[in-house]
Amino acid sequence: MFLSAEKTNLNVKARLFRGFSDPTRLRILETLRSGELTVGAIVEQTGFSQSNVSNHLACLRDCGLVATEQRGKFVEYRLSDPRVGELLNLAETLLADVARGVYECTRYIPTTEKTND
Repeated sequence: MFLSAEKTNLNVKARLFRGFSDPTRLRILETLRSGELTVGAIVEQTGFSQSNVSNHLACLRDCGLVATEQRGKFVEYRLSDPRVGELLNLAETLLADVARGVYECTRYIPTTEKTND
């Protein structure tokens, strides 16, 4: 029984990190660190298309990493919890120490970055 609970916990943690693993979702989260923004403001700051931003925001909202608040005819998006920003900060400090290894690691290359060499 304990092993099953531990496996479930690991699977949930892995799913949490999938929210951070996509470059578009990560850029949106980074953008929201400065505070609440509308989809239009996120599009402007990231350069992504409106449909792409909306799709990723829906994913981030469904996963609990982003929260929304209706303000008149606009919806404002924000990080759902200050710890999301803290985790992004921690990733930056960790990356400062291990960036070379992560950059050179061939096992972490997303399929979108792989070449057909």
